[in-house]
Amino acid sequence: MLLPMLLIFAIMYFLIFRPQAKRQKEHRLMQESLSRGDKVVTAGGIMGTIEGVKEKENILILKIAENVKIRITKASIARKLSDEEAKSI
Repeated sequence: MLLPMLLIFAIMYFLIFRPQAKRQKEHRLMQESLSRGDKVVTAGGIMGTIEGVKEKENILILKIAENVKIRITKASIARKLSDEEAKSI
């Protein structure tokens, strides 16, 4: 009775928990590596270029249009755009 329960837990760990932890770690590392000039997309879908970084406060200044800048938290960045994707902005 104990062996099937352990087997089910092991399968769940390798199929669900481990890949999710890996994705979270990659996302956290991406957020930590953000710097001025990077093109990003926020969780709300706003696309822009990072103009400034306030490390102590975990705040980014994001330029979304000419003469339009917003302050956002690093945690709200969903992904960093690749060079090909950034050309379309």
